[in-house]
Amino acid sequence: MYSYYLTIVLAPLAAAIVAGLFGKQIGRAGAHWITILAVGLSCVLSMFVLKEMFWGGAVAENIHVYTWAVTDGLRMEVGFLVDRLTALMMVVVTFVSFSVHIYTIGYMHDDPGYQRFFSYISLFTFSMLMLVMSNNFLQLFFGWEAVGLVSYLLIGFWYKRESAIFANLKAFLVNRVGDFGFILGIAAIVMFTGSLDYAEVFGQAESVAAQQFEVFPGAPWNAMTVACILLFIGAMGKSAQAPLHVWLPDSMEGPTPISALIHAATMVTAGIFMVARMSPLFELSETALAVVITIGAITAFFMGLLGIVQNDIKRVVAYSTLSQLGYMTVALGASAYSAAIFHLMTHAFFKALLFLAAGSVIIAMHHEQDIRKMGGLRKYMPITYWTALIGSLALIGFPGLSGFFSKDLLIEAVKESHWHGQGAVYWIAYLSVLLGVFVTALYSFRMFFLVFHGKARMDKETKSHLHETPWVVTAPLIMLAIPSAIIGWITVNDVLFNNYFGDAIVVSSAHDVLAHMGESFHGSLSLLKHAPQTPVFWLAAGGVFSAWFLYLRRPDIPVTIKRKLSGIYTLLDRKYYFDDLYIKGFAAGGRGIGRFLWEKGDQLIIDGIIVNGTARSVGKLAGVMRQIQTGYLYTYAFAMIIGLTMLLSWLIWFR
Repeated sequence: MYSYYLTIVLAPLAAAIVAGLFGKQIGRAGAHWITILAVGLSCVLSMFVLKEMFWGGAVAENIHVYTWAVTDGLRMEVGFLVDRLTALMMVVVTFVSFSVHIYTIGYMHDDPGYQRFFSYISLFTFSMLMLVMSNNFLQLFFGWEAVGLVSYLLIGFWYKRESAIFANLKAFLVNRVGDFGFILGIAAIVMFTGSLDYAEVFGQAESVAAQQFEVFPGAPWNAMTVACILLFIGAMGKSAQAPLHVWLPDSMEGPTPISALIHAATMVTAGIFMVARMSPLFELSETALAVVITIGAITAFFMGLLGIVQNDIKRVVAYSTLSQLGYMTVALGASAYSAAIFHLMTHAFFKALLFLAAGSVIIAMHHEQDIRKMGGLRKYMPITYWTALIGSLALIGFPGLSGFFSKDLLIEAVKESHWHGQGAVYWIAYLSVLLGVFVTALYSFRMFFLVFHGKARMDKETKSHLHETPWVVTAPLIMLAIPSAIIGWITVNDVLFNNYFGDAIVVSSAHDVLAHMGESFHGSLSLLKHAPQTPVFWLAAGGVFSAWFLYLRRPDIPVTIKRKLSGIYTLLDRKYYFDDLYIKGFAAGGRGIGRFLWEKGDQLIIDGIIVNGTARSVGKLAGVMRQIQTGYLYTYAFAMIIGLTMLLSWLIWFR
């Protein structure tokens, strides 16, 4: 299996290098063929690894590849930890990436940066595989930063656009905030364990949890709590949790294929995966879990509300991603790590589907993205319509589709978790994920109805050219629609209730809510039959009905609501003023402080007084001295007499 693992990781890297450095020589077709074949090979081999792990009885492997450095006994290595959690993530990453690569042929067909884009997305795939397959914190950090770097390049791919430059810089800076916490968390782990290796760190987890240290004098903190919260700050940046969420909607400035790749299977899920991988640590800190579940609840509900007022088709889906990441984070905080990863998997398929469907619409609309200028596309784009419908229904948790199993059971896990009956934390989390169901259905089908139903609102020129997109665009939609429809049905029992992850995820007996739920789980069909008896079902149905009524039957009502609740609308439209706080507050404040220090400190004090001031003082003194140097003998004699007189007077006076 060792050679398989190396091939899975290195094939996308080799393809990225060839397409990036030799793009002109191999041409556009060469660039897409070599990257698609490389990622396709990684996908096939990843599926083989998953098959061997699940059905073939293969055991988890912790493989050392090579030692990069050893300093003061700390080994910095490259290696692979391949267990069932890794295998699942490998398949999700490579399958979605493979679909996006094919889709890119059609979407980027006329773009002059064609080869460069394929190089970037293949490099993105390599970076994410390095992250999920790592067996140590050093390699995890490498993959973590690599996906951040490539996302920066892809968000700003159209670098001649000012908005794209601003968006990629925003993503880079916000993630630096999260990554600062992340690297401090890794440093804390090293300080208390002396190791970067997962196995060694997890083996010492109990001893770390028993230690305390003072962050501030007189205020002792539990070592595990500090380490876990710092690691989670890194996850907040990568997985766009409030208040470090602001970069994700702006990442829509990149081409649509990378929107699907970032939002569905790579960068934003890295934080969720990391916390699940670190479950042996988080389980030992109740405080850290409380922070995780609270942040996730706030993100799940309040970021979903923002999707209701968005008019850009990609931004609606982007805010949906923010909200769903919040759901996954809530599950992590409830110690339902398997439920979080299960929702991550199903979400990867239907969210990639929704982004690619949005891209298909954008192509047909000649790159128009405002849903208010669409409508009636159902009859022109049947494949896009039906696949988008599957994706939307999966997102809201329609019974039988993948999102139904992952989202409904996630909410049930939160309800039955160890937080039950523990006051504010529980009610904030449970009500947020429950009310978020209605919000998700409302904004999802608002977009769906405005795009595909109702009267056509585009101009005559656009309408005259409307047609279904080419097969290279629609084929990936079908590829993603199939797992969006069925993957939850066929995997729910094994992933959630049959100990699929084994030792890859560690949950204390007091927190193991899924084990408790498994006692009353009687299969997918039973869950489906009981769906109408749950509040989740009726909240989702209410959201769809509200969207239909408000935006198809009575479109005048939203206009009235907007006018009468203008304050709330403005609050949502301005995204709770987070951008104003960061851009006009922190960023402008930082520039203001810098400008003050430059003008008053550098120019006035250092240059004006110390450096140039000294030079001016010397110049003035020299000017005075020049006046004394007259060249006349009697002037010098007079000066000597005056000097001698003053000297004698001083001697006599102080005798």
